[in-house]
Amino acid sequence: MRQGVVRFSDWPLVGWCALALVLLFGAILLLDGTGEEGIRAVVRRSAQTSVLLFSSAFMASSLRQLYPNTVTRWMLTNRRYLGVSFAVSHFLHLLALIALARVSTEFVESLNAATLIGGGMAYVFIAAMVATSFDRSAAWLGARAWRRLHTVGAYYIWFIFLQSYLPRAFVSAAYIPAAALVLGAVAVRGAARLQQRRAVVSPAPRGALG
Repeated sequence: MRQGVVRFSDWPLVGWCALALVLLFGAILLLDGTGEEGIRAVVRRSAQTSVLLFSSAFMASSLRQLYPNTVTRWMLTNRRYLGVSFAVSHFLHLLALIALARVSTEFVESLNAATLIGGGMAYVFIAAMVATSFDRSAAWLGARAWRRLHTVGAYYIWFIFLQSYLPRAFVSAAYIPAAALVLGAVAVRGAARLQQRRAVVSPAPRGALG
């Protein structure tokens, strides 16, 4: 790549995403204030950026299989960095939640053990998956354990997003896009898996003499 051309891939992608997220959330606080209203706006927006980045990483391999093109090739090549960018977004979301807890007794009272434990486990998985997103740590963990961690972790995080957005989508249309994205992500993975199974069981086409 020519010198001076901005790279939106590999680890620079994570840096650009982090910068964009900080600027976005800072602009929200500048416009809506640093009180409860502004913090709630950051909580909502950071949840949306998180689900978008997570779904992009979650679907990357399946989209590449189903729709091989330049965009899906870029997504698959940068799946690791989209996942780390999701982690950055979601830890900023956590900071916003902590800030909200400091200014809103209503929010604190709405929390329960299931929410804290379920959400806490998601962050444990995120931290473990980020820690093993480097070549050295992945090699130390081993291919089988790495695959198990990232598969179980990804589906657990997907489930947390599902139970966060799907019930709200029946109450407010504002949550429908995120709920549709979460459901669409697992549908895409399912379609790719079905395509693989059909390819395995389908007999090879015969030649002119076969």
